[in-house]
This record gives sequence, C-alpha cells and structure tokens, in this order.
Amino acid sequence: MESVYGIGANWGTQSSHQLPPATVVKMLTDNGIQKVKLFDSDYDTLRALGKSGIEVMVGIPNDMLANIASSMKAADKWVSKNVTDHINNNNVNIRYVAVGNEPFLSTYNGTFLKSTFPALQNIQAALIKAGLATNVKVTVPQNADVYESATGVPSGGDFRADIHDYMFQITKFLNDNGSPFTVNIYPFISLYLSPDFPVEYAFFDGNATPLNDGGTSYTNMFDANYDTLVWALQKNGFTNMAIIVGEIGWPSDGDRNANNQYAQRFMQGFMTRIAGNKGTPLRPGPVDAYLFSLIDEDEKSIQPGNFERHWGVFFYDGQPKYALNLGTNNSGALVPASDVKYLQRKWCVMKNSAKLDDPSIAQSVSYACALGDCTSLGYGTSCGDLDARGNISYAFNSYYQKNDQADQACKFPNVSMVTKEDPSTKTCRFEIMIEPYFGGADRLTGSIRRKLVGMVLFLVLVMYV
Repeated sequence: MESVYGIGANWGTQSSHQLPPATVVKMLTDNGIQKVKLFDSDYDTLRALGKSGIEVMVGIPNDMLANIASSMKAADKWVSKNVTDHINNNNVNIRYVAVGNEPFLSTYNGTFLKSTFPALQNIQAALIKAGLATNVKVTVPQNADVYESATGVPSGGDFRADIHDYMFQITKFLNDNGSPFTVNIYPFISLYLSPDFPVEYAFFDGNATPLNDGGTSYTNMFDANYDTLVWALQKNGFTNMAIIVGEIGWPSDGDRNANNQYAQRFMQGFMTRIAGNKGTPLRPGPVDAYLFSLIDEDEKSIQPGNFERHWGVFFYDGQPKYALNLGTNNSGALVPASDVKYLQRKWCVMKNSAKLDDPSIAQSVSYACALGDCTSLGYGTSCGDLDARGNISYAFNSYYQKNDQADQACKFPNVSMVTKEDPSTKTCRFEIMIEPYFGGADRLTGSIRRKLVGMVLFLVLVMYV
C-alpha cells in the first residue's frame, strides 16, 4: 500500500464549539493537506471526508481497547460500522486504523498494557474478514517515551526496558502485516519539562551545539529522537520498517515557551524540511508526518499543562495564528476557514463600578475558569500582561462565550456586565464564540447542557455571598 507523502494534520474534536465538519474538510483541501488523523470515528466527520480524496487514519480510543481485545464480535462490529460502511457507502479514503492512542504512556501506569495487543490482533483479523487488510493498515500511535537511549545518543536506542516485551510483540505484528510504526515526537515537551534543555536544540535552524554520535552529527532534537527509534527498530530486527510521525507540533499559548513566535519558528522549520524531502541522518528520505494540530481544542485536559488547549495551527474559529508556508499552494500562506458564523459582537467583563475587594470576585473567577477556559492567563502567556481587572474580565468572558452568550452567563453577582466594546489588547484576544454546530445529538445535548449550566450560575454564586 502506497501512502501519500506531504504533510498531514491531526483533527481533534475536544472543543465546546466545533466548526462544521464540511468547513474543516474545505480548510484541509484549501491548504493542500492530503492526510488527516482522527482520534475517534465520528460519523459526521467521516461522512464529510467522503469524496474529498483525503487519506484518513481513524482512531479507536483507549477506553475501547479492553472490549475489543476481549471480543472478536466487538472488533467485527467496529470495523463494519466505522471502516467498511464509510469506504463502501460514503467513499471515504480510510487507509489506517489507529488502535489506541499512546497506550503505553508511562503516566498511564500500565492501564492498557494487557489490552492493546489483543485489540490490535482482533482489529487486524476483522479487516482481513472484511476484505480490507490490503488497503487499510493497523497501527498503534506511541509516545516517544516507549524507547530510550542508555548512552544519551541515538545509537543507544532500544525499547524501554519495563515494556520491552510488549513493544517487541506489537512491533513484530505490525511489521509482519506491512503496517507502520507510528510515533509522536514533541521537542516542546522536553523544553517544558526541563529548564536545562538547550532551547536551540528544539528548533531546526542549526544553531544548537551538535550532538556527536560516532561521527554522526545531530543539531536538533527531532532528528536525534527519530533516529533513536530507528536504532531501536534495527536492534530488534525491524531494519526497514516504515515510520509515521503521528504527531509533531508546538503550542502557541499557556506557557512561557508556548507562543506564536516559537510555534511559527518550529512549524516552519519542520515544514521546510518536509517540502524538501529532507529526512534524518539514518533515514534521509521523505518523512511521513501529521502536524499536531489543525485547530485549538478548548476542552482538552490541562493536566499535562495549560498549553494543551493551544496546539492548533488555527484558532478555534479556523483563523490562522501565524504565517506558515506548508509548500502545498501557490500563495505560500495558510487559508482560513470560510463562511464562519460568529455570535454577536459582545463580551462579558467586570463591571466598572465593581471593587477588586468584593468578596464574590474570587468565587466568581474560580467558577468561570473551571467551566470556561483561562489557559491564556498567567506568566508568559498571551494575556499575561493584563491587570487584575483584565484577568477577571477575561475569565468572565470565557465562561460567557462558552455558554453561547446566554444572558444568565454574565450574571456574576454585582460584578459583571455585558459590553459591546472589544476589551482585547495587542496580545490578548477576548474571544467571540462561533455559532454552535448542531450536527449530532451529542453536540445538541452539549449545547443545552451549557445553557443549563449558565442558568444555575446565579443560584450557585448567591450561596457564596
């Protein structure tokens, strides 16, 4: 099976307000993105991808692995509903099934160790039964923490000792079935986790002090990390196994190193290499990769960090964050989403007459941030320069917009008001939400739920004043 090279994109949907799938598919097409990786198998999303020609990787979430691992019937049903039906009836170009998503991540403490391989076997068997296994390949997107180097250089690479047997088993199965090894590589995370990490080594400009590995020179972390995997595969007998970079990206907010300047520098550096078919020292040919990610997701877990909601090359409304030449169209610029429908131009802010020492402020902000999104507030973020009143207004507005500008969602007792004057600053964007997309029952229910949450706001907060 020949996969298209060129750049792909991850299309995540953990958002309170999603763009309509048809709008996103047009965005992908307009930007010359020929491959998309999904984290589930949402019907509306897949149907919208029909007839687009875009190559699709559908995903099975980790919480479904145990059921599919224990039941061949469940695997057959999943493939029939989420692969066969879409290929035959909706003309969707499904080429991969991602079984789980980083299931061996060390922070999962082994939760999915026992279920991943049997689930993989059952999905492969179901694809064979359905007559699809030649054109649709299974894979397991892994975090780069599944391999390591005891020597600190790529040639020391091998699978992580505590999961070596599991990794060998899965990798052999994938290799035997002509399937690729999929890995997610994130130089940003290394920088985020370690203040001693050399910043220049995260980028592709060649400014970092080179790492020497027996005469092979590495000037950036991506090359070194990728080749550590190549060495791990070679040591375990999989010398020529295809590799897909399932996720690679840089967030634009939520941390002092997450900003548009660094994101643009990293993404453009990577895209220039992709466009030039420049691989790594051990694999110098084209790299098969999916950018992470296409669009911001305001309901992603922020347990790893506030930056998690800001990986998109585009904002939640499909507008580009920074200049990026994907090398896929004549303009050399990102093409924004078209015909986006916004709510009214109004914002919820702190009332002019309200005092900062009002006892209800702290509880109101806490409530707004818990149910809104305040990840752009804080040290080194895009809204880090706001004063106290600005921070409070940002929190109120986030909650208000997320609840579709419902009147009740701007009734923080005696401290909030609706304004038609844009409170945005040069660096801090006070959002206006897009109209909710009612494509399916889940989203409709979600919108009603948000409205109900807004309706009880007053009652909840009154208890604290």
